[in-house]
Amino acid sequence: MKEWLLSHEPLIRLGCFAAVLATMAAWELLAPRRAQAIGRRRRWPSNLGIVVVDTLALRLVFPTAAVGLAMVAEARGWGLFGAVSAPYWLAVIVSVVVLDFVIYLQHVLFHAVPGLWRLHRMHHADLEFDTTTGLRFHPVEILLSMGLKLAAVAALGAPAVAVLVFEVLLNATSLFNHGNVRLPAAVDRWLRWIVVTPEMHRVHHSVIRNETNSNFGFNLPWWDRLLGTYRAQPAAGHLGMIIGIEQFRDPVELRLDRMLLQPLRGPASTYPVNRDPRGGPG
Repeated sequence: MKEWLLSHEPLIRLGCFAAVLATMAAWELLAPRRAQAIGRRRRWPSNLGIVVVDTLALRLVFPTAAVGLAMVAEARGWGLFGAVSAPYWLAVIVSVVVLDFVIYLQHVLFHAVPGLWRLHRMHHADLEFDTTTGLRFHPVEILLSMGLKLAAVAALGAPAVAVLVFEVLLNATSLFNHGNVRLPAAVDRWLRWIVVTPEMHRVHHSVIRNETNSNFGFNLPWWDRLLGTYRAQPAAGHLGMIIGIEQFRDPVELRLDRMLLQPLRGPASTYPVNRDPRGGPG
C-alpha cells in the first residue's frame, strides 16, 4: 500500500483536489451561507489562475517536493525519526500533527512580520469568501512556505506517507474551511473541535483587525484554542461582517495581474499582529 501511494502521489493529490473543489463548489450553489455581491465570473478566473502560477513556480524552484524529500530522508535516516525508533503508525500521526503546527506558526508569522504580511495580504484581499479563496496565495508566499515545510520534513525525518497525507489534508481542509456553505449550528459547534470549519475560519477574513488576527489554523483547530488566538464568532455576525482588508476594496484588484503586484503597493503597517491594540477596521 505504501509503495502504491507514493508511486501515484501526483494522481492522488490532483484527484483529491479536484473532487473536493467540485464538491465544495456544488455545496456553495445548493446551500450558500452568505449572499455574494461579486460573483464567480468576476473572481474565480483569477483565484484559479493563481493556482497555475503557484504550481509552475514550485516546479521551477523546488523540482523535488516535500514527499520526494521525505523519501530521501527515510532512505538516509535523516531527522528525528531516523534517529529514534518508533512504530511506523506513530511516526505518521506525530508527523502530520507537527507539520500542521508548523503551518499554524508560519501563518502567525506571516501576520506578525510586515514584510511577510505584504505577501499574505493578497489572500485576505479577496472581497468575498468562498472555496477558491483557499487557493489564493501569492507565489512568493507559496515558495517560502514550501521552503519551511521542506526544513520541517527533513528535521522530523517524517515518513513519506505522512507528508502525502498532510499535503492532501491541507489542500482539502483549505478548500473546505473557506467554503461559503451552511452548516447546522449544532454540527459546527461539534465539528470545530476536530477540524477548522468555515464558520470558524471566516472570522479570520474579517476586515476588523483583531478578528483578522485570530483563528490561524487551517486543518486542526487545537492550536488556536491552546495558544489564545481563537475567536468563536465575528462581532457583526457572519451575515453582517465585511470580508477583506481596507487597502484593496476596488473590484479591479481582483484581477490576476493586480493581485500579483499587491505586495509592492501601499503600506504594510496596519494589519500585522499587535500593531494596533484598538483592533479597529483597517
